[in-house]
Amino acid sequence: MVLSSKHRPSSPSLCSPSTLLAATLLVIATITCTRFVDHVSKRCDHHLRGDTLVPHGVYKHDGVVETMFGPKGISWPKRGYGTYLSLRIYVYDVGEVEGLEELLKGRDHNIEYTDCIQGQWGTQVKIHKFFSKSAFRTFDKNEADFFFVPTYVKCVRMKGGLSDKEIDQKFVQVLQQMPYFRLSGGRDHIFVFSSGAGAHLFKQWATYLNRSIFLTPEGDRTDKRGTSAFNTWKDIIIPGNVDNEIIFERFGAHDIINPVPLARRKYLANFLGRPQGKVGRLQLLELAKQFPNELEAPLLTFSGSMKYGHKEYFRHLSNAKFCLAPRGESSWTLRFYEAFFAECVPVIVSDKIELPFQNVLDYTLFSIKWPATRINEELLQYLRSIPDQDIERMIAQGRAVRCLWLYLLKVDGCSAMTGILWELQRKVRIFHQSGETFWLHNRSLVDRDLVVFSQWRTPFSLP
Repeated sequence: MVLSSKHRPSSPSLCSPSTLLAATLLVIATITCTRFVDHVSKRCDHHLRGDTLVPHGVYKHDGVVETMFGPKGISWPKRGYGTYLSLRIYVYDVGEVEGLEELLKGRDHNIEYTDCIQGQWGTQVKIHKFFSKSAFRTFDKNEADFFFVPTYVKCVRMKGGLSDKEIDQKFVQVLQQMPYFRLSGGRDHIFVFSSGAGAHLFKQWATYLNRSIFLTPEGDRTDKRGTSAFNTWKDIIIPGNVDNEIIFERFGAHDIINPVPLARRKYLANFLGRPQGKVGRLQLLELAKQFPNELEAPLLTFSGSMKYGHKEYFRHLSNAKFCLAPRGESSWTLRFYEAFFAECVPVIVSDKIELPFQNVLDYTLFSIKWPATRINEELLQYLRSIPDQDIERMIAQGRAVRCLWLYLLKVDGCSAMTGILWELQRKVRIFHQSGETFWLHNRSLVDRDLVVFSQWRTPFSLP
């Protein structure tokens, strides 16, 4: 039976002043609480907690995350990255996987991380230490966005800790014991290859790591290897490792490499590197003989009087307006990054070089790239033609971005690790699969024998 209006229970008017006031207060309270909870959760997730480390100075402004350093700061675009860092990275422990300790310490376990933190291979150690102490680290593999596999293979190999054959054997042994690597085909596993050799240190990388994420400064080794291990769709170019002692001296109490004022610099340009039999470098040495008052390019050696120590090297580097960075054994060169701390304009003379963080950095603002096929007097003529005010402008722009080249555990806003984290976030997937992974109607993940993932047993036979 439908009640007539006169038989329905009476109720207060929906539009009475008291009802409207109550509704308004409820809406305000809901919005306030939501914003507060969201703000607190983000602060808890992404700021320093106890012994954990996370980049500071990252904040949200008009929908864009900015990492402030200098007057304007550096911004990662919202599109494709999100509005704040939200990552979970699992770091494999040294004793967790048989064979991993050898890739870090050598066959006799006598190589310490302090032996490997300097030089080109130092980024392998620094990135490992950062992830290990980071607030983004998780100890739950099921919630991980990425899995970091620490290895110091370049250092271990250089110090005689493992032969090339042993490196191959240990990599295969490690991969055979990683169920989550097999589950995704390695797509969510991160490896650092920090030297010019890149992933070629593991000779079978193309078979077993061809879908994994490489963090590497090296974008091209086609000169010797016939193929490049770097792939733009999955890998991340990282800055080379400028030694800590230089950074601390440059920005610390002992400012020993304070650049010479532009008007008092002795040379127009310099090249401070060993020739290594490379055509471009040899051409620069010859050009310096023709123009000794404008181009400094001494024949440096590994030892003796023509081997510069760090202090002497940077004093020379900062005494020219332009620092030339030609290709060496590979397309990238540490000299490019060092130029920013010596405050000379880097001139890249390496046609196939790949550069870090190109999604946010416009390299035309603070560097020059010159064709390697035109290393002759024309190069010096061009550099002479650039007004000092333009050089000062480029140096100032470089000063504002060089923080992105620094690998320091205690970061403040802008660092290489900040950039790496943002680039990793762009690669996060909610689903991973491989040629050895299958799934059923109940969402269970199984292998080709229909064994559920939780019951997979190691070691695996690698495909």
